Amino acid sequence: MSLFDQIVATTLPLIPKPVVRRVAAPYIAGEHIKDLLRVSAEFNRDGYMVAAAVLGEFVSQPEEAEAAVEEYRELLDALKKGSIDAYIHVKPTHLGLLLDQELCVRNLKTILDTASRNGQFVRMDMEDSPCTDATLAVFHRLHSQYDNLGIVVQSRLRRTYDDVRKLAKVKANVRVCKGIYIEPHTIAYTDPEIIRRSFTALVDELMTAGAYVAIATHDERLVWDCEQIIHRLGLPPEGYEFQMLLGVLPPLRRVVKDSGHRLRVAVPFGPSWYAYSLRRLRKNPAIAGYVLKSLLKG
Repeated sequence: MSLFDQIVATTLPLIPKPVVRRVAAPYIAGEHIKDLLRVSAEFNRDGYMVAAAVLGEFVSQPEEAEAAVEEYRELLDALKKGSIDAYIHVKPTHLGLLLDQELCVRNLKTILDTASRNGQFVRMDMEDSPCTDATLAVFHRLHSQYDNLGIVVQSRLRRTYDDVRKLAKVKANVRVCKGIYIEPHTIAYTDPEIIRRSFTALVDELMTAGAYVAIATHDERLVWDCEQIIHRLGLPPEGYEFQMLLGVLPPLRRVVKDSGHRLRVAVPFGPSWYAYSLRRLRKNPAIAGYVLKSLLKG
């Protein structure tokens, strides 16, 4: 991380809110469910699936977590009513993981029950390393009860291969990504090539075991590497999927879809976009420079 990035990250709260909104706008559907439904329907018409999410994380009160549960239940019902080809993904800290693990379990079960009734899928996101053990514990506890529950792993973390071996044994539905969180060197790889090699090793381990894998990357080298694994194993298109973020590399997104792969676009929404955007920028300060560039252009 450069000194410039550190300075920019530290001064983020001083940057006018409209500037942050302008930077965040391409990556967030809007503030309301109607915005999410509109964007998601457009993606469905273009042949893409959707991963929908309500922006929010690290709640400080149980009531905030319970409010998030109701937002997700409303979202699930709205997606069902609109016949949107989408699942939802949730951040465990949005459901109270750091307040009380049992609270998080209860809240997640409520969401899963609604999703099960609607025939929908729910994925638990993986947040920064202090949350990893608790997130995996919640997943393994509920996985045997809910076949509509998935998890995320990050190839950046040194521990992930061991975690994936356990997930492969139960044929979990796993989203593999590099991870955006800047972690200590003792916890995470920092060399980009090692992170790539870790990514392909994780995908290979899971696919070879027969697990369903969501390949979440905007790195064309990784797309190519994973295509080789898919071809080697002879997997049909319905046996895996690629995933990309809203607003990131639409041309590559089209190339992947037009190559015959299923692709899901992550589409977040919610009124908490400002606080969420600042946290994301602080978690990965290298991105913060883009905010300053936008400010200078404005």
